[in-house]
Amino acid sequence: MNARHAYLLAYDICDSGRWRRVHDIAQGHGTRLQYSVFRCELDRMELERLRNRLTEEIHHGEDRVMFFDLGPLDGLESRRTIFLGKPPSATSSSGPAIL
Repeated sequence: MNARHAYLLAYDICDSGRWRRVHDIAQGHGTRLQYSVFRCELDRMELERLRNRLTEEIHHGEDRVMFFDLGPLDGLESRRTIFLGKPPSATSSSGPAIL
């Protein structure tokens, strides 16, 4: 079975044109949490496709893309992300937001 995992995708892109292309690709695969940070829910094949697309867009000597595996979606409720301050757009409550 190809379990879905939650990933934190963060990037630092040096060129504004490349940044826009990477941003557009990331936006198609996850929820934006901050300027260049997304939370994605992907299975193994989706992750591989996303990595391949980003690999084609970035300049490997200047840019950086990072994936942090937050674990499988099953049981993820015990490992949540806590936000302090302004909640991301995926939440509507005030105060600490938990995704």
